[in-house]
Amino acid sequence: MNPSELIDKKIADTGDWRGQTMGQVRRIVRETVADVTEEWKWMGTPTWSHNGILCICNPFKDMVKVTFIDGAKLDMDGLFNAELEGNKWRAIKYFEGDKVNAGGLKKLLRAAVAFNDAEGKGKAKPGKARGKTTNGQRRNQ
Repeated sequence: MNPSELIDKKIADTGDWRGQTMGQVRRIVRETVADVTEEWKWMGTPTWSHNGILCICNPFKDMVKVTFIDGAKLDMDGLFNAELEGNKWRAIKYFEGDKVNAGGLKKLLRAAVAFNDAEGKGKAKPGKARGKTTNGQRRNQ
């Protein structure tokens, strides 16, 4: 199965309100980031990427957690409700009965796309390339 099919299966197998919440998050991600890449990482984590990972989504016993990998750098802590202490990621935890804030999630996704684009994630950064030059000599050693 490809990653999108694995995500379909995860949502269907989760089945209850958590599966519905994951489905809503996925729909919003796909609507907001038209060229998003769906991936299946870490032996079962739905992951959405655009020039680097934007966010991941996992169901737990009593919640669904959406984690933005570079969330701390987005300056949007008012939209997150978890993982607020660190300097890397931020998360939104949804519990049974919580509504997905589509507008807030879309803002976060747009900010994450802009961050990844500005950082050039997934691409060699100028001056950082390693390996051999065309004349066979090593560079950046």
